Amino acid sequence: MFSTRPRRADLTSMAAKKRSVIGGVDTHRDTHHAAIIDSTGGLLADAEFPATSDGYADLLAWMRSFGRLVAVGVEGTGSYGAGLARHLGSRKVPVVEVDRPDRRTRRAKGKSDPIDAIAAARATLAGTAMGIPKTRTGPVEAIRALRVARHGAVKARTAAINQMRGLVAAAPEALRAELTKRSAAVLVNRCATLTADLSRLHDPEQATAAALAGLARRVKALTEEIRALDRQLTPLVRRTAPRTSALFGVGTDVAAQLLTTAGDNPDRLHSEAALAHLCGAAPIPANSGRVRRHRLHRGGDRGANHALHTTALCRLRYDERTRAYQRRRITEGLSKQEILRCLKRYIVRDIYTALRADFAALTT
Repeated sequence: MFSTRPRRADLTSMAAKKRSVIGGVDTHRDTHHAAIIDSTGGLLADAEFPATSDGYADLLAWMRSFGRLVAVGVEGTGSYGAGLARHLGSRKVPVVEVDRPDRRTRRAKGKSDPIDAIAAARATLAGTAMGIPKTRTGPVEAIRALRVARHGAVKARTAAINQMRGLVAAAPEALRAELTKRSAAVLVNRCATLTADLSRLHDPEQATAAALAGLARRVKALTEEIRALDRQLTPLVRRTAPRTSALFGVGTDVAAQLLTTAGDNPDRLHSEAALAHLCGAAPIPANSGRVRRHRLHRGGDRGANHALHTTALCRLRYDERTRAYQRRRITEGLSKQEILRCLKRYIVRDIYTALRADFAALTT
């Protein structure tokens, strides 16, 4: 008679299917290196997959072949890992955003794709990595894309204006006397009218005039590009976040930055304090001995912190309630820097309420 009991290999396979496993992925432009560990942190296997749709499917199937996939820690969910994070999210796999190992850890353990993938998996298992990646599938991602183009155009325009001022400072006397100490707008308009004798470009004055005219045309083209992007961004931001855009001191650019920081998925903003920490506006304890104080938080998204700073300065200049608050806190002995920190934290409270309401309206 034949035994009806399962063989040892079958028992091992059944146990493997029941066990919980955690994945980790080190992402790159062309390939992703994945590792899989068990619930005790033991390495089961690692492998490399192409960064394509088929590669994402193969990676997920490979991870699930080791057992019940609990979560996957992914590095770079905002860049090279964005496609993989979207694929895993669409398959209902919990994705955790993992920071790259710091330099101290890399000095101690070395640097390679398998090491980074294993570290990502173990950070997910230990709970040291708990970030929720942005979904990047809604209007906020569209706003982010337009802002990337606008930021690049603004940066290029500023660089061109600075180059013009540098040329004027060292230009021949005739040009320097005419163009020095001019505002940026006046400088650009006057340089745009300059003409140069192309047959005499060996003359520094003619060459400088030609260079200034070319830079002025570049500035004008970039200015028009920025205006076109503003015309595209303004209605999109107001339609996506009407309550946030209506806050005092929150213009289109500030609202767009705050939306980009928050992402399309509002579950990332689980509390007002979390948003303050994300924006670098959370008060950090700096106690020592008998000294009891808080200091400015120097981490977080610096773009979001700059947006809060812009809003605070606007309110200090035009909002009477904010100015009265500043006068009161000055009498209490606070410095202007400390008052700005407090204002940023109060502004986060207004923004958190408005953002939650805007996201709730989007999902209904």
